Amino acid sequence: MEPVLREKLLTFVQEHERLSELMSTQEVASDPGVFRKHAQAQSAIGDIVACFREFTKNETRLHEAQALLHEDDPELKAMAQQEIQELEPALDQAEQDLKMLLLPKDPNDAKNTIVEIRAGTGGDEAALFVADMYRAYTRFAELKRWKIEVLSSHETGIGGFKEISFKVTGDNVYSRLKFEGGTHRVQRVPATETQGRIHTSAVTVAVLPEAEEVEVQIEPGDLQIDVYRSSGPGGQSVNTTDSAVRITHKPTGVVVTCQDEKSQHKNKAKALTILRARIFAAKQAEEDAKRSENRRSQVGSGDRSERIRTYNFPQNRLTDHRINLSLYRLETLMEGNLDDVIDALVAADRAARLAESI
Repeated sequence: MEPVLREKLLTFVQEHERLSELMSTQEVASDPGVFRKHAQAQSAIGDIVACFREFTKNETRLHEAQALLHEDDPELKAMAQQEIQELEPALDQAEQDLKMLLLPKDPNDAKNTIVEIRAGTGGDEAALFVADMYRAYTRFAELKRWKIEVLSSHETGIGGFKEISFKVTGDNVYSRLKFEGGTHRVQRVPATETQGRIHTSAVTVAVLPEAEEVEVQIEPGDLQIDVYRSSGPGGQSVNTTDSAVRITHKPTGVVVTCQDEKSQHKNKAKALTILRARIFAAKQAEEDAKRSENRRSQVGSGDRSERIRTYNFPQNRLTDHRINLSLYRLETLMEGNLDDVIDALVAADRAARLAESI
């Protein structure tokens, strides 16, 4: 293990022990708020400390086994050699695990998530693929026991959507969905195509961590709120009251509309949820750019202008261009079985961040 890494790990052990001593004092133990704060800080580094202690224990065993190789007893030497063969790869793996544990965690990983899918080039075919993507994410959420709530949608009347926004609630939602942001290209023969020609169309996906009110404070004076009558596909009236809501955030120019609910109050609440998430995501993108202009994850930024994936139906193939991954079971993937793709993206991201940190 590199001396710099070992020194860094030792500081975590020292901090863990310091916190243990603090929590055992009468002063801290008698103050629930302070005790909880120290306990949370200790828990945050607990896995690193436990892994490093196991590493050092096995490292000591390895040195003892290596020393036995100089003994005259053949049986003792054979036992030592066997233990060395077991310990060396275990230590290598533990060192890699420690490096992974030291990587900074995305503070948004545990958050609920707002997903926005919009039709791009391709007209009706793109709108139909928006519906297909929404269905795939819905099935994926069902497999994860997550909850889906539609926030806003604009149907085309032929079973597609010009756009749809929905909230996904559950455990570590953002950590699994955050790499879905970008342009998704589809190649297939549309149902309306009489000559069997393959058409190419595209949809864009935005994945936004849900922002709490304390994270994004919106001043009422910064909002322009317009209400109007909801309308469905083809201009058909959905209801006869002005329940649809359009909110414009004047400082940023972000505009959100919501008309799915019959209640103006509910539409406004959903629109504010989307608005807050968009502003939060924009602020984070700005901060990330300031922090490091050159840093760019191997798996892509999630910018919606970036083409990240192709769905080729004639070949039954899904290709993720960021990691050069092709899977020839598109039908299964579109049924929500996305773990293989997402696991590969998570692994690539970790490898890129690990290489960068080293």
